[in-house]
Amino acid sequence: MIKKEMIAMLLAGGQGSRLGVLTAKVAKPAVSFGGKYRIIDFPLSNCINSGVDTVGVLTQYQPLRLNTHIGIGIPWDLDRNIGGVTVLPPYEKSTDTEWYTGTANAIYQNIDYMESFNPDYVLILSGDHIYKMDYEVMLDFHKKHGAEVTIAAMPVPLEEAKRFGIVITDDNRKIIDFEEKPEKPRSNLASMGIYIFNWKTLKEALLAKASQPHLDFGKHVIPYCHENGAPLYAYEYNGYWKDVGTLHSYWEANMELVDIVPVFNLYEEYWKIYTKSDTLPPQYLSNDSVTEKCIIGEGSSIYGKVYNSIIGCGVTIGEGTVVRDSIIMNETTIGKNCEINKAIIAENVVIGNEVKLGEGEELPNETDPHIYNNGLVTIGEKTVIPNGVSIGKNSVVSGITAENDYPEGKLLSGKTLIKAGDDR
Repeated sequence: MIKKEMIAMLLAGGQGSRLGVLTAKVAKPAVSFGGKYRIIDFPLSNCINSGVDTVGVLTQYQPLRLNTHIGIGIPWDLDRNIGGVTVLPPYEKSTDTEWYTGTANAIYQNIDYMESFNPDYVLILSGDHIYKMDYEVMLDFHKKHGAEVTIAAMPVPLEEAKRFGIVITDDNRKIIDFEEKPEKPRSNLASMGIYIFNWKTLKEALLAKASQPHLDFGKHVIPYCHENGAPLYAYEYNGYWKDVGTLHSYWEANMELVDIVPVFNLYEEYWKIYTKSDTLPPQYLSNDSVTEKCIIGEGSSIYGKVYNSIIGCGVTIGEGTVVRDSIIMNETTIGKNCEINKAIIAENVVIGNEVKLGEGEELPNETDPHIYNNGLVTIGEKTVIPNGVSIGKNSVVSGITAENDYPEGKLLSGKTLIKAGDDR
């Protein structure tokens, strides 16, 4: 029988609705990041760098691009005969067919997959965080403390603690209590949604709570283990970790990559970030182009000026165009003499000539102020923007738009323009 010490289960089914049009047609973990990467590359690379060679990736929402990206796991050296990477969508069973309804329900529905490796430990990961972490060090901590459940936690400023699940520990890091988004936090150790379970403990908890609707780790499984006397410990992590769940945090995390001394370094030899790379020609920068503090993906052609921006692969930026503080994803084409300020432009977008993005004053977005804010302009994938229009801040455009969609050639700040056939 196959025997693996630790296998990983990577939850990658989330829609990421706070990323607005960026996730209208693609699962959040498949959204591109840092030019040539996708968000899921980070936890997958952490796995292989930590010696974890068996990873189940649980997909659900819009999984096509994620499945194509992961394939059989070659870029992460996870194409193994035994173990490797396996994509686990919800599937039809003879009775009781259902979608994954909560983080732990998704794991529960794959008990047979985990059982087949007869693991000692199961590592539960989320597919939408940007960080580098050696899970082997966390496993050593788990074994040393005789834990049955170890929760990775990081210190956060006390005033921000109420946004997180908070763990309260004794001097030995044993968890004595936890609170979900407490009004008055008693500790500043926030759960990162990364767990190591003894397999027996996890299996018992999942089976005991299986009938719970929307079965969740933080609300059901971990409290069950705690109530039943399983020793729970908090593993403190002090490195870089970013939940890119909102457009602003996603934009910020990308911008941090082009700092003079980046907080998060994509170039470390000993902890490589792997990704599926298409075979593309090198970047082309014309004589008149200017680039400062940028990441520019392979196969891109730059004829204009680019400052403090992240440019994906296969992007074209026309002559006379100036791009500042923006993220432009793969295969997007921007025409000539455009001004692009603080924009997030998704994949396969076509922007005409003399277009201005990020014009005017900042007004709250009319439909989704909680999504489109902080002065950003967001353009959904495969959008077409005609020549000569100007688009304000905190606005969103998605779909194939024409001149008559822009009264007097403008889309004012805070406006939403989503053409029919486009999901919000």
